[in-house]
Amino acid sequence: MAETRFDPVLLHRQHFIAEITCLDEIFDFLDEWPEDKRGLAYDTLLKACRDTASGRFPLSAARENFRRFLKMSGVLAKVEAAPKFEQLMGDRNIGNA
Repeated sequence: MAETRFDPVLLHRQHFIAEITCLDEIFDFLDEWPEDKRGLAYDTLLKACRDTASGRFPLSAARENFRRFLKMSGVLAKVEAAPKFEQLMGDRNIGNA
């Protein structure tokens, strides 16, 4: 299989923002997608990912299709929405240091 890594795609997952960075992670995400929400867009994306895995479809196009699927589904996160590590840590003391 050709290179399967790409620039991260961010998505909302319950109480955090997750990033998808490779084709295998897209497959994992699609496996977890609720069956009652699957439809033509899901089937088309899955086929594109399978074609990408076998070298018949460009990885960049599969990534873009995945990003559009997330946007259509309302779970695409913007980079600006992702908290920075420094913001998460704030001025917390670790071990009373």
